[in-house]
Parts: sequence; structure tokens; C-alpha cells
Amino acid sequence: MSEQTDQPAGALAGLRILDLTRVLGGPYCTQFLGDHGADIIKIEPPQGDETREWGPPFRGDASSYFVGVNRNKRSVGLDLSREEGRGVLLRLLDRADVLIENFKPGTLEKWGLGYEETLKPRRPEIVHCRISGFGADGPLGGLPGYDAAVQACAGLMSINGTPETGPVRVGTPLVDLGTGLIAANAILMALYERARSGHGQFLEVTLYDSAISLLHPQAANWFMSGRTPKPIGNAHPNISPYDQFRTATGGIFLAVGNDRQFRRFCEEVGAPGLATDRRFATNRARLEHRDVLSAEITRALAPLDGEALCDRLIRLGVPCGPVRDIPSVMAHPHTLHREMVVEIDDYRGTGVPAKLSRTPGAARTPPPRYGEHGRAVLAEAGFEIEEIEALVSGGILIEARRKPGRP
Repeated sequence: MSEQTDQPAGALAGLRILDLTRVLGGPYCTQFLGDHGADIIKIEPPQGDETREWGPPFRGDASSYFVGVNRNKRSVGLDLSREEGRGVLLRLLDRADVLIENFKPGTLEKWGLGYEETLKPRRPEIVHCRISGFGADGPLGGLPGYDAAVQACAGLMSINGTPETGPVRVGTPLVDLGTGLIAANAILMALYERARSGHGQFLEVTLYDSAISLLHPQAANWFMSGRTPKPIGNAHPNISPYDQFRTATGGIFLAVGNDRQFRRFCEEVGAPGLATDRRFATNRARLEHRDVLSAEITRALAPLDGEALCDRLIRLGVPCGPVRDIPSVMAHPHTLHREMVVEIDDYRGTGVPAKLSRTPGAARTPPPRYGEHGRAVLAEAGFEIEEIEALVSGGILIEARRKPGRP
């Protein structure tokens, strides 16, 4: 696999992160940090990150699911269930800035690797971030959490869907991805504070807390009104028209946020009378007469070309967009202009969303093969060749992934 060595170093160059996470929230967090130059050492168990098996499609030893969130990382296969493996981790910790993991709460403590008991005394500067389903304590403390289950129990499903379908899972794993971004922010905040105090700290980020923090505006509406939010399909609970509509050539989404935008929309679609109708003159009135307004808009849009209309409207300052599928999005000229598709040899992925002018992020290396960098990482940490060979022969440093179910 080749590396894009001509890329700038990135804002986080020099930051070393030991990444013990698997599945999605943690790997998404560390890929985000790795895109901006952090050295991400992905420590995988003997069977590897289980998402390597989450396919098809597959390429080599990895599924598309794994490949999508694990670029810009180096893989080390390490058996942490054995004391020798934990000893290797502690030596790697001596040169690290951040440890991030998503083990079940209590696992590291059981292994003698708890933050207060071991990590903090050994390396006071370390920032230890733990991602879990529900946290370590409380009525649900220590219990496992996956995205869809947390979408359900934290209320996100209850506001997604239509009155006919009832609650529906959000199609993208919003809780995992949101948790990953919250964890990245928490890590950067802790590092910023460490620059002043010289001390690291323990961070706890949970899927449950993250999901609840995403309940906007529905939670805010409930706090103020006391009315239980219900699924209303594509429509917005506080704004109208803010919905999907059909045109002669396909669906478009209107996101009209104020009265001026509404007037411009009505003029452009040949229905200026809607803007002067008392039932639709203000957002409050439009919400009260949402169904009637939607019917009028549907009639006005029925003969129009959706793509062309959206292009005209958005240039008039009316937020809207044609409903596109993923292949269309990835081929769109603006996607390519924004460098939101990246390629390294046979790797293709989405681009870096945060654009920094002086220290831009980049996809530098493709997702690693399992255990690809174990020897190099240990050598950097001061291990002698003989030590490394002994760890390999002893089954501590693992270079070939053990298939699930095999010892």
C-alpha cells in the first residue's frame, strides 16, 4: 500500500494516540483525528476489529465497513488478555498522548490498567477517553450499547418516520458517528487544557448521552410545551414549508426558513398569491395550515423540472436541494471540487470535511492490513529485535488475524 507522502503534516502532527476502539464510534473519532495528522496506532485484538468481517463487500481482509473509518492508522495486533500484552501496551503508553478505548466499563480495571490506579500514576499527561454505551454507573451503567438500540431507548426513533410507519431507525448510524465526533472534541479540549496545566484526565463519552444531546429541536419543544413529539416524516416540527415534494422529474426538498424566502419561492414557481394569503403569510400561520399549504405547493411543483428549479431557487437564496442517491452525490461536480472523494491506489473514500487553510487534513494512508505495523511501532517504542521476535513467537504480538471462533 502506498502513502501520500507529499501531503502536509496536518494540525495534529506529533500527537500520538493509542486506539483500542472497535466497530464505529471510536474508529470514526480516531480517523477524524488521523486525517489531521495525529499518529493513530490501532491496537487490535487477536481476531481483529470485528467490522473487518461486516460485509460484503470485501477487499482483501477487510470489509467496506472497516475500510470506511480506518484510514490514516497503523495496525498492531496485540493480545491484551495476557499479562505480556498488557506490558507492551504500558510501554507504548509511555510515548503516547491519548488512549482511547471502548471496552465494557471495568475491563481495563480488571486487567490492572485502570486510569486512576495505573495509567495516571505511570503517565500523568495521558488523556484517557472511554466510549461506552451507557457509562460505568447509574441504572444502565456497564450495559452494552449499539447504535440502533440506543436510537430506540434514547428517543431518536420516536421522532423518525411517519404517523403510518411509526418509529423508524435513522438510516445512517447517527448515534455512533455523533459520539465519535463528540469524543474527538472532548479529546482536543482535554489536550488544550493539558497545555496549561500539564495534566491529563479521564474522559467518558457515551452513546446514550450523545443520542440525547442530538434530540433537537424535539427535546426543546417538549421542555417548553409539554407535548410529546411524534414522527412527522420529512416535515419539520417548527418550520413550514420544510419538506420533500415531488416535481415532474423527481423529489426535491424545500427548507424555507423565513418569510422573505417564502415570497421568493412563491414567485419563482408561479404562485405569488400564496405569499399574500393570510393563511401562509408567516411561519406560524404556515404551520397552522401546513396540510393546505403542502397541497398547494404540490400542485405548483407538479409540472416543473426539479433539478432546474432547485438551481434557480438556491441562487435566489431559497434553501433547497434535489433528492439524489449516493452515486449521484459522489459524481457531482461540487463534491469533486470540495475534494470529498479521495483515492489512494485502490482505496476510495469520503474526503476530509474540516478544511484548515494552513494545515489541511488529508487521506495519507489507506486502511491498514491487520497487524501490518506491529514490528515498526514496537521498534519505535524502544523494543529490541529479540524482544519483538519473542513477542511474535509467544503469540503476544500477532501478525496474522485469528479467525473468529478459533483459539
